[in-house]
Amino acid sequence: MILDANQIAAIRQRNDEELRRGARGTHGYPARTVQDLLHTVEAMKREKRKWKKLAQTRGKALAEIQELAGKVANGGGND
Repeated sequence: MILDANQIAAIRQRNDEELRRGARGTHGYPARTVQDLLHTVEAMKREKRKWKKLAQTRGKALAEIQELAGKVANGGGND
């Protein structure tokens, strides 16, 4: 199941209400478990952003290396 940002926000809000109720919470998954899952989702989002940025940086570096290698191969490496 894929959740969008609005659905995650709604789950977080409902779970916060459950945590405020304490022991009088409704049936279902324990609020602490849901809170842990939400923290995991946020941590995974941060990791995804980090790896995406790293991949973009790597792509730029590879493009520069290819450009330099092309210049050297064509005999124009003395720029």
